[in-house]
Amino acid sequence: MAAVGVELAGIRLRNPFLLASGIWGESGESLKGAYAAGAGGVVTKSIGEAPRDGYPNPTIDTYEQWGMLNAMGLPNPGIEEYPREVAVAVAAGVPTIGSVFAGDADAFAAVARRMASTGVLALELNLSCPHAKGLGSEVGSDPAEVERVVRAVVRAVTVPVIAKITPNTADPVALGLAAERGGAAAVSAINTLRALAIDLNLRRPVLAHGLGGLSGAAIKPVGLAVVWQLYEALKIPVVGIGGIRTVDDAIEYALAGARAVEVGTAVAFDGIGVFGRLAAELPPRLDALGFPSWGAAVGAAHPAPGAAVRTT
Repeated sequence: MAAVGVELAGIRLRNPFLLASGIWGESGESLKGAYAAGAGGVVTKSIGEAPRDGYPNPTIDTYEQWGMLNAMGLPNPGIEEYPREVAVAVAAGVPTIGSVFAGDADAFAAVARRMASTGVLALELNLSCPHAKGLGSEVGSDPAEVERVVRAVVRAVTVPVIAKITPNTADPVALGLAAERGGAAAVSAINTLRALAIDLNLRRPVLAHGLGGLSGAAIKPVGLAVVWQLYEALKIPVVGIGGIRTVDDAIEYALAGARAVEVGTAVAFDGIGVFGRLAAELPPRLDALGFPSWGAAVGAAHPAPGAAVRTT
């Protein structure tokens, strides 16, 4: 049976399926629940310096055939309150990656330092939320700023740092290279695509905020393209995100170059049991495709020598 264990930036995972940030990660119990359901590890909700209410309702619009549109506004309890939730997951032995956001390099470093002290195994920097003013992709669309933020966080903490790259840019590879120069141990891609839906009867946007972020099946081709490009250009590992609902979706990301993958919108549609299903289906599917392990599939769609599996 094909092996599915993964090493990502020095972190050992029992399988490549991570709970994505922003889905199911509000509490320590929900993080525990994702791991108990079969996830290889979890990424927390994105946490900032201070409590944030987020945007008013409606904040979500779902479309079964292609995904979800959301503009939550990064609601969170703040970095002084959230560590008690992380503690629940860490105490239960859940491989936990802490997601943080801020408006500049110094603020990122301060929040990251506090999150790192909770016992998380790594940090994911949210440089890619498409609808929060002064945060997310507004910070993460400038390679120079990405490099500054990553370097400041790397200097502030001792755990590996993963930079989450926005697709809402002309050149995501430039952002990935900037993160690598700043000392990132890995990059993850992609976050949601900036998007809009309009109610014909009300003649106004469906979401209260107007613009939102699109996730789910519709963005998988974009995610695959970005992962492909990042794998070709970077020496550090890439984590794939976007539209992963089936085991074949995940293997496509591996072939494009993803060392691990994050699953988010599928949890909203299929429930937390999606992780157990994916974990059970992965080994026999790899066997059927002729891969002795998940690692053997990573980058295998690239022309030689780019198909070689990179080390952490």
